[in-house]
Amino acid sequence: AMDIDMLSAGNLKFLLGLPGSAYLYVKKEIIPDLEPMATGWFGQEDPFTFDIRKFRYAADARRFESGTPSVITAYAAKAGMEIISEVGEDPAREGLLDTPARAARAMQYLTRGYNQSLDEVVNNAIFESDNDEMILVKNIELYSLCEHHLLPFIGKCHVAYIPTGKVIGLSKIARIVDMFARRLQIQENLTKQIADSLMEIIQPSGVGVIIEAQHLCMMMRGVEKQNSMMTTSMMLGSFRKDDRTRSEFVRLSRS
Repeated sequence: AMDIDMLSAGNLKFLLGLPGSAYLYVKKEIIPDLEPMATGWFGQEDPFTFDIRKFRYAADARRFESGTPSVITAYAAKAGMEIISEVGEDPAREGLLDTPARAARAMQYLTRGYNQSLDEVVNNAIFESDNDEMILVKNIELYSLCEHHLLPFIGKCHVAYIPTGKVIGLSKIARIVDMFARRLQIQENLTKQIADSLMEIIQPSGVGVIIEAQHLCMMMRGVEKQNSMMTTSMMLGSFRKDDRTRSEFVRLSRS
């Protein structure tokens, strides 16, 4: 757990002053997770006379995928209410009452990669091997959010490497793809991050990564091109230096 230095008493009072479901969301979900160092805190006539920094937020140390609401989620729900109002809708309408909180939790899930580390994802699943031929995992589906418009891009990723004494657990390659994809991204950086991480953890003679994806930011807005597909690649080590290795990777990923 960590001290809530960023949450002043005034900010919390502002959050609790929200109308409708956002108020209930904060009161029911956030307050129970605050562990008071003095008893009866929320029962006081004016709880905000206490220094909020004396309280600790227990859920802060929990993993995002647990679904535990956080102070950040409450702020996101407040922002969601404002967006709904700005587009001309009524956030108090029955169908939208819980939308800000649901959208905030969804965004937390879609960006959970920020709460993961490479060591955690790999989890020591690296094994000795005398294999020195190409290993390819292709058609790994990925879902990410464009950092420019917060709209999804969806596609598949092909990852190959040539080991030099160590191989990585099969599922860990897909988990590495997910860890970087579940962040605000551009496809170019995502491709490089996946390749660099594999080079770092198993030090193969080379790594190749290809991503093919469709971007809703140019399908449902802007130029509205429905059949466009973006392809990016990153070749490191022998995949960059050796034409035959690179050609084999491209051929196998398309077969």
